[in-house]
Amino acid sequence: MNAIIKTKQSNELVTNAQTFPESGQYLTFVLGGEVFALGILNIKEIIQYGDLTEVPMMPNFIRGVINLRGRVVPVVDLTARFNRGTTTISRRTSIVILEMEQSDQEDTQSIGIVVDAVNEVVDIPGKEIEPPPSFGAKIRPDFISGMAKKDGRFIIVLNLDQVLSIDEMLALGQSVDNWGDGKADDTEI
Repeated sequence: MNAIIKTKQSNELVTNAQTFPESGQYLTFVLGGEVFALGILNIKEIIQYGDLTEVPMMPNFIRGVINLRGRVVPVVDLTARFNRGTTTISRRTSIVILEMEQSDQEDTQSIGIVVDAVNEVVDIPGKEIEPPPSFGAKIRPDFISGMAKKDGRFIIVLNLDQVLSIDEMLALGQSVDNWGDGKADDTEI
């Protein structure tokens, strides 16, 4: 009986270790008055908002593209991606450039995300990160990797693989194209 309990406990530990983000450094930023965080390993650079070229027939969360040293980089408005309107551009609005690995290619894809303001890089121990809430969050639960507590405030740690899922964004873009052609299906956006 003791062996069964120990096995069950060790399985739970393995599951929890895979669910929670690791200890490390995170870039914190503000969106709509809430503080979010991303692991710094995917972050390439932070630039001031500007020189954005709009692309017709794209989903509303794709603000456009920028030319970053000769590369075309799509820019995603996270506020719109979370179905909370669009980001109001201000002096502190920034674009965080991320490098995303693509599963079917050896190359990486640069993607920009629009944020209200960049705060700081913070160290967050893994034990300070709790599992994401199953309900009550203002964004989809699969977009949240965990909830970190820092200086008495909660920081929402984002799951980049879900938030910037290239496959999902392409599917949403195709849905928009179908709507424009009058060939919309019953797919929910």
